[in-house]
Amino acid sequence: MDTSLLNNYVLKAMDAYPYDLEETAENLNYALAYDANDPHALYLMGRLQAEQFGDYEKAKSYYAAALANNLYLFKVYEHYILVLLWNEDYEEAEKLIAFAFKVKGLDKGLVYALQGRLLEHQHQLKKALKAHKKAKLHGFDDDFLNSINTEISRIKKKKKSEKAKKSKHQKKRKN
Repeated sequence: MDTSLLNNYVLKAMDAYPYDLEETAENLNYALAYDANDPHALYLMGRLQAEQFGDYEKAKSYYAAALANNLYLFKVYEHYILVLLWNEDYEEAEKLIAFAFKVKGLDKGLVYALQGRLLEHQHQLKKALKAHKKAKLHGFDDDFLNSINTEISRIKKKKKSEKAKKSKHQKKRKN
């Protein structure tokens, strides 16, 4: 197999995504025909399945295959965890997050942020806030820190709203 030709197809697919989906799919199919285990092609095919077709099960299998072929393809983790959240596979997401914390070189701030999202999905708002605060400690760029601040603000509003509902419910019980 000519790896330069494989890389060419993968690069063309990466360049086309998400603006030219037909070219993306065509180049990914060529790349995967050359090497069905190419982690970059598998990763992008996972994104295509999740983001364009909403087929989270297929996306999960592509992401799992990408990581099986290269644990250090860091960009897979974020998208894989998000798909698990969208698909409400919270136990799987917990396991992948726990594993991601052990991967040397992976952005731990991002992993904490994803953990916060998972906890928010599970309505564990206090724990979600803690995870996002840890994400801030591990964040090293302003855009990331701004997005974490937005997440924290949103969760605080949810907590406040939840408290208000509880106190309103308790007042009704007393009457």
